[in-house]
Amino acid sequence: MPRSTVLNTALVAVLLATSTYLTVELRAQGRSEGAGKLPTLTLVQPPAAAAAAAPTAAAYQYERLTSPGRTVVRGPGGAILATLTDGARTATLAGPGRTFSEPGTTDAKVVTDAWVRLLPQNWQAGAESQEWFRTWLGKQLGSTEDDVLAVAVQYLTGAPAAKDGKGVRFRGDASFGPLNPNGSEGNDLRLEQTDFFDYLGVPYTFADKVTRKPDKVRYGAFDCSGFVRMVYGYRSGFPMLSADVAGPGLARTANGLARLGPGVPVLPLTTLPGSETTVRPASIDPLLPGDLVFFEIDARTGARLDHVGIYLGLDTDGHPRYISSREEADGPTFGDKGGTARLDDNGYYARGLRSAKRL
Repeated sequence: MPRSTVLNTALVAVLLATSTYLTVELRAQGRSEGAGKLPTLTLVQPPAAAAAAAPTAAAYQYERLTSPGRTVVRGPGGAILATLTDGARTATLAGPGRTFSEPGTTDAKVVTDAWVRLLPQNWQAGAESQEWFRTWLGKQLGSTEDDVLAVAVQYLTGAPAAKDGKGVRFRGDASFGPLNPNGSEGNDLRLEQTDFFDYLGVPYTFADKVTRKPDKVRYGAFDCSGFVRMVYGYRSGFPMLSADVAGPGLARTANGLARLGPGVPVLPLTTLPGSETTVRPASIDPLLPGDLVFFEIDARTGARLDHVGIYLGLDTDGHPRYISSREEADGPTFGDKGGTARLDDNGYYARGLRSAKRL
């Protein structure tokens, strides 16, 4: 039976209200190849007047589910307001609807009311009765401050740049990496091993006390795992490690993130009996926006997982779509250049899907 608790908040009515639309579009001068095809974000938000009509207290129901173990928060009428997974900091919250688009590479759009945020600590069953969680939920429900998904699309082709108080550019159109002098189109055209601090152009000291310095020729770039570390680590505050080592932080590579790093397996990595050969998951139904998805797409690396992205949700055609930094697109994309960014077809990336984690 669901457990019930009363929390003081006036935000449920705001989440359930429907009315006028607020549209925010990201526009900036992009790379010449992306001119006229810049990323857009449309935000559908209920009016502030709805908050005034909201009650001062609302009853929430806390329902326990399995595979993976998680708590679902339901509001009046049974609407799901949040999903909290045991052992994970990632929380998926209901909020104003958004539309993500990338017209330069795909006609598909991702329309979602999911907002992905990090809890201050790993979720445990029963934490709904604790004051830290009540305070956190009251602040986060209905918030339109940048979440994981909003941050992720801030690096698409043409995304506007922004700098912090020290003059460090922390967002804006990103590259995958510098050109490989020995590469060619479709054959290692760009160099990998470019991390988020290369994009920033400043040194970074990790949770394991190791400091790394940026490579000037890699400024403004990051590879697939560097992109995840930028979004979840540098921008969202998840601890990071300097290399592929086990510990309470994000490892350096896709393989390290999948096999060593923290997180709850939602699509467990499986192999053929008596073999190291990994196989595609039979179902992707457990995925939620914000989950990390891992791929094995380079035959030269054997059973090593060599690509990682962030699941966005269903696109306007009903297909599950993810965002990642790709060599073919020269940076983050959820488009179809060099292979569809879908997880349910037999394309290059979907065939290579091997596992998923919830941080």
